[in-house]
Amino acid sequence: MVGSGGARRAPFFGSRWRVTRSPSAVLDTAVVLPLFLECCWLCQLYGTWLPPGAIFKTEELPGDRGLCFPLVKACVFGNEPKASDEVPLAPRTEAADTPPSWQVLKLIFCASGLQVSYLTWGVLQERVMTGSYGATATSPGEHFTDSQFLVLMNRVLALIVAGLYCVLRKQPRHGAPMYRYSFASLSNVLSSWCQYEALKFVSFPTQVLAKASKVIPVMMMGKLVSRRSYEHWEYLTAGLISIGVSMFLLSSGPEPRSSPATTLSGLVLLAGYIAFDSFTSNWQDALFAYKMSSVQMMFGVNLFSCLFTVGSLLEQGALLEGARFMGRHSEFALHALLLSICSALGQLFIFYTIGQFGAAVFTIIMTLRQAIAILLSCLLYGHTVTVVGGLGVAVVFTALLLRVYARGRKQRGKKAVPTEPPVQKV
Repeated sequence: MVGSGGARRAPFFGSRWRVTRSPSAVLDTAVVLPLFLECCWLCQLYGTWLPPGAIFKTEELPGDRGLCFPLVKACVFGNEPKASDEVPLAPRTEAADTPPSWQVLKLIFCASGLQVSYLTWGVLQERVMTGSYGATATSPGEHFTDSQFLVLMNRVLALIVAGLYCVLRKQPRHGAPMYRYSFASLSNVLSSWCQYEALKFVSFPTQVLAKASKVIPVMMMGKLVSRRSYEHWEYLTAGLISIGVSMFLLSSGPEPRSSPATTLSGLVLLAGYIAFDSFTSNWQDALFAYKMSSVQMMFGVNLFSCLFTVGSLLEQGALLEGARFMGRHSEFALHALLLSICSALGQLFIFYTIGQFGAAVFTIIMTLRQAIAILLSCLLYGHTVTVVGGLGVAVVFTALLLRVYARGRKQRGKKAVPTEPPVQKV
């Protein structure tokens, strides 16, 4: 048995921890303390929920297994794959097999879907977390502050989409123990919360560049979790990304009044996002050893994410508060719904684009999306970027494109093997 359910649970993030927007560059204990308590609470919650049978082998279970044994076996031990249930991953359709015009149309469709989904998601994310709702001539309105409620909405819709896809399309026989998804779900919930909360303290362009620089902690987590080795060009491009991000952060221009200034608290939250997200991607990569599809991964991770967020929201009474806020402000309800739809559809576009054109084309599209997102945020919300900061942005995206080029040269001449990419969460 891991953990104990008898200890008092520390409160999770949400309405109890109201974080005021502070332009000062001083580490805000109102952010660090809740973040620390959130990590402790979720780890304790995970220890309480982890099935005690996980430390046993299947043959060590009692002989009288009862009616619940199939469910317990699926959650704790998984299922043995059967050859008759295998759904082989079809290799990508080569350009020679289809007319070039059709390939171009499919590429335009994929690129447009990814750009529209994630650019809309980025604009709405900044609007929800930094704007006010219900403002009138006499009232400034109120801000939405419970990031966890947004995480829940995103995960519920993604769970529904993944479930419908699994029902409508035949999937490989599921063999992974269900509890293993909870590791990725735990880190994913924390990374999503850090991402939303960071917008209270840092500008959206800063957040986008921080996401671009997560290549570095992903490599570190790859060494620790998966024992991977990396080539010299990977370390070189990671160093260029670090230099570019540093140039941008150290030369950030003055932010307008309506935009939160970059603070140390925001950087701590971004560091938390990058660390948790890096663990999530590496853990998902290890789970693909069970020969599951990306949509099955999407379903399993979102299932546990919903359980974690619903449990903590109910415990602190924040679920009803978020629903009341949605009832008071129909504009917020529309924004939250569109945010969730863009997130779920974006993940499906990720799977389709990689399946049709490969990871290199997908990475180029998403790199361009990040650059457009920074430009769009500056135009819509008035963020300022200095010349040195602009050069830093250029260095970051040049390094990202160099990574794509170097990886493409490395894989050139090799026979393409269909693989399932880790599920990317936003």
